[in-house]
Amino acid sequence: MGKRRRMYWLLKTEPEEWSWEDQRSNGGVSTWDGVRNRQAVNHMKAMRAGDRCFFYHSGAAARRVVGVVEVVKPWYTIAAGGEDGAVDVRSLGEMRKPVELREIKAEAEAEAMKGFALLKQPRLSVVPVPEGIWERICEMGGGYGDAAAEEEEEEAQPSSPEEEEQDE
Repeated sequence: MGKRRRMYWLLKTEPEEWSWEDQRSNGGVSTWDGVRNRQAVNHMKAMRAGDRCFFYHSGAAARRVVGVVEVVKPWYTIAAGGEDGAVDVRSLGEMRKPVELREIKAEAEAEAMKGFALLKQPRLSVVPVPEGIWERICEMGGGYGDAAAEEEEEEAQPSSPEEEEQDE
């Protein structure tokens, strides 16, 4: 059976409640909980270890992607009855330049963000991010943390059996 492709998500948080600085100062690993909306919970239940998430500051003062976290522990229940749950995430890096919501909206007018749930369902706290949109937002923000080293590592790996044979 094939390995599941990495999925991408966006996690919203009010910076007064849990900011990027809180995430980093917490040793980089935290429990992402408190999500009540059924659709957002279902998105969290679909997350797997290794999935990547944009860390998005919401609220009137700052609506922007500020960092990237990785799911290190998929959905688990945290209360009796199985209604409340969480995923654990680990900081991967801060965006080199935060990507403002207004910049994302401007890209939507140019079709680059067509169908992005952040724009279609702006009140939802957890939304999927299509891979092409993930790449575009990373580009807009100049990358994050050690993303350049990771991209070089991925590019160095052969992607097909033919390439492996050529390397030998």
